[in-house]
Amino acid sequence: MFGAADTYDEILEPALNLQVVYCSHQGSDLTLREKLAISEEEKVRAYDHLRSQFPDSEFVVLSTCNRVELYTAQESKENIPTHQQLAGFFADFHAIPVDEFFDNLLERTGADAVRHLFSVASGVDSMVVGEPQIVSQVREAYATARVNQASGPMANAMFERALKVGKRIRTETGLAEGRISIASVAVGDFGKSIFDRFDDKQVLVIGAGEMAIETLRYLKEEGVRELVVVNRSVDRARELADEWGGTYVEYDQLDRLMATADIIVSTTGADRPIVTRERFAAVRQQSEYKQVFILDLGAPRDFESSVGDIDDNVFLYCIDDLEETCERNRKVRQKEIAAAQKIIDEETDEFMHAVYHRATGPIIRNLREKWRDVTDEELAWLFGRLGDMDDRERKIVEQWVNRLVNKLLHPPLEALKEEAREGTPHGLMDALRRLFHLRD
Repeated sequence: MFGAADTYDEILEPALNLQVVYCSHQGSDLTLREKLAISEEEKVRAYDHLRSQFPDSEFVVLSTCNRVELYTAQESKENIPTHQQLAGFFADFHAIPVDEFFDNLLERTGADAVRHLFSVASGVDSMVVGEPQIVSQVREAYATARVNQASGPMANAMFERALKVGKRIRTETGLAEGRISIASVAVGDFGKSIFDRFDDKQVLVIGAGEMAIETLRYLKEEGVRELVVVNRSVDRARELADEWGGTYVEYDQLDRLMATADIIVSTTGADRPIVTRERFAAVRQQSEYKQVFILDLGAPRDFESSVGDIDDNVFLYCIDDLEETCERNRKVRQKEIAAAQKIIDEETDEFMHAVYHRATGPIIRNLREKWRDVTDEELAWLFGRLGDMDDRERKIVEQWVNRLVNKLLHPPLEALKEEAREGTPHGLMDALRRLFHLRD
C-alpha cells in the first residue's frame, strides 16, 4: 500500500486525520491487555486484515506488556476509521465480543494522538517512568509496520519524530536516571521481600529479548552468580548467556531447570501461557516445594495465574502487581516528568504546525499560480492597447498590477494561515477551491 521510501518530506496535502486507540496499564488490567495483545508473529495477519478493511489508511501496531495501541493516519477525509470500527477490528481479530473491552479502549485524535505517542516513546507514559525498553519497542513496531507496508508518509513522520523526542528527553532531563526498568523494580521490590540475598541463588531466565537483557543486567548488579538462559533459539540463548556470564540450556530441559531454580524470570512474548498450572504442579513435586520467586513479564502471561496458588512457597508476580510500586516511583520523579512534559508539548506544537503548513501549501501555490496566469494575460492585453512603452514604463505597470494582486490575495491567505495554526482548515480550503476554481 505504501512505499518504504515514503517520508515526511513527501507529504503533499495530508488531511491530518490522526488517531490512536489504545488499552494501557492506566485504566485496564493485564487480563484485558492479554486478550487484545498482537504478537510479532500475528502482525502480518493483523496488517492484512486492517488493509482489507481500511485501504486508504496507514497503521502502526504497538503491543507490549503494558499496552496495546493502534495508530492510524489518513490523508483523505473520506472513510476515516471510527472508534467503533477499530474496536471491531480487535473483536474480529481475536474473536472476542466488543463489549468485553470497548469501554477500556481509549481514543485520541489529532494533536492529542501525537502527544500521546511522544509520551509513550519517551517513557513518560510507562508504568516505570523513564524505562528504556519502550524506545526499542516503539522502534521495532514502526519498523514492522514499514516492512509490511502498513505505514505511510504521515505515520512515518509521527514515529520518526517520536523517536527523536524520546532521545531528546533522555538527553535533556534526568527521567532515565536511576532504577527505571520494570525488571529492576520488580526484582528489587518483590524479590528482596522473599530473599535476603541473590548471590547464592540459581536464576533461570526464559526468553532472550530486551526485557530479559534488562533483568540480567540488574541481577548481575545484585551479585547473582548462577544464571541459566533458556530460549527456543539456541543461538540467541547462547549469545545472551555468554554476554552475562551464564550458561544456556536446550529448551526441552525447561521443566528440570524450573525445579532447581530459586528465581524464574520469564519474558518470552508467546501468544499464550507456556507454563500451565498442571505443568508447574509436576515441577513442584520435583523441587520438593522449596521457595521459588517467579517474575512473569510476558504479555500475554507466560505462567497461568493459578500457578501462584499451587502452594505457599510459590511467589508469582506479573506486570500488574507492580502498580503500587510504580506509583511511588512516579511521585518522586515529578520534577523530571514535568521537564519531559514541557518538551513533549513543544515538540507536539512544532510537529503539528509543520504538518498544517504543508497541508495548506498546495492550495496557496495553486492560488498564486492561478492569479499569475490571470495577471500575465491581462498585462498582455493592456500592453497591446497602450502602444509604445519603454522598459521602465512597462516595469512600473507590471509592479503596480502585482502589488494589487498581492493585496487582493493577502486577506484569504492570511485567513488560511491563521486557521492552519489550530488544525487543517478543510472548510476554508474547500471554499477557496470553489471560489477560485482551483484544481486539486
